[in-house]
Amino acid sequence: MRGTVIVSFARDREYELRITAGDKPLPTAQEGELWLSQQFEEFGCTPRSMVGKVLALDKVLEVARAAGEKHFAGDIAWAERYARAVLATLKREVVRVDVGENTVG
Repeated sequence: MRGTVIVSFARDREYELRITAGDKPLPTAQEGELWLSQQFEEFGCTPRSMVGKVLALDKVLEVARAAGEKHFAGDIAWAERYARAVLATLKREVVRVDVGENTVG
């Protein structure tokens, strides 16, 4: 297995996205962050930092929030692309994005 991204909107509303070894390779970290940056812009997300700097973790969380459950439940291709970008950018095998609690772990 290459990795898993779990996106939670509430205790009973989670989306588990598994990227297996048989799937195509993950993007590079730079490609993953570029895709997240593009989605951040397209969704009209705003930086959480007062100085305007947007960290990778902020992009991961805010893109999930802006996309909402409809993208994770109804657009499998988009959700898979999100998971690939997150795994590549954060260089982790398991990532939990909790939108309600504002955490990425």
